[in-house]
Amino acid sequence: MFANNTTQDTAQQVLKVVGISLPEAPAKLQALATTDARYLKDLKINVTNALEAGTLEKKEAYLLGLAVAVNEKIPVLQQGLEQLALAAGATDKEVADVVSCTSLMNANNVYYRFRHFVNKEFYTTAPAGIRMSIMANPVIGKEFFELVSLVVSALNGCEMCVTSHEEALLKHGTGEQRILDAVRLGAVIKSLGVLL
Repeated sequence: MFANNTTQDTAQQVLKVVGISLPEAPAKLQALATTDARYLKDLKINVTNALEAGTLEKKEAYLLGLAVAVNEKIPVLQQGLEQLALAAGATDKEVADVVSCTSLMNANNVYYRFRHFVNKEFYTTAPAGIRMSIMANPVIGKEFFELVSLVVSALNGCEMCVTSHEEALLKHGTGEQRILDAVRLGAVIKSLGVLL
């Protein structure tokens, strides 16, 4: 069975929303288009809606998406979202901050998951020994740094980090809808990444 123009167009539209321009969709996305999968339409709507959440500026949405792409190690998605973020007003330093934050959260998420899982006094009272000076004065601002940290921590399944960053965001005055929109965006971009 060959894909019809509608599903092929939808597959390309999904890619375009995240700044990816390829002559052919990646194999998994192409397979969905070939079978006329109804999910492609849902995916396009989900990605578009997540990137257009009213509580996130365009630049913020693209930078959060970039954090997901970096975390999930998807180069084509990293490229597309970085270019969209820059076009939406992000600076190279802001992009670097998001990449740095994502890397730092990967270290923290592993370390704090271990502490949480084992739950022994020695581990929970010992200093982490992980340098985190970037958190003191991030280029992207403390509130947005916390938002990126929360999304990456949610992706990596670190309960302690998710709880800590959500609490910090509330102290910054961040609304719960903004937090939810950011986590939803992370979830949806990750779902797209599965197909790339």
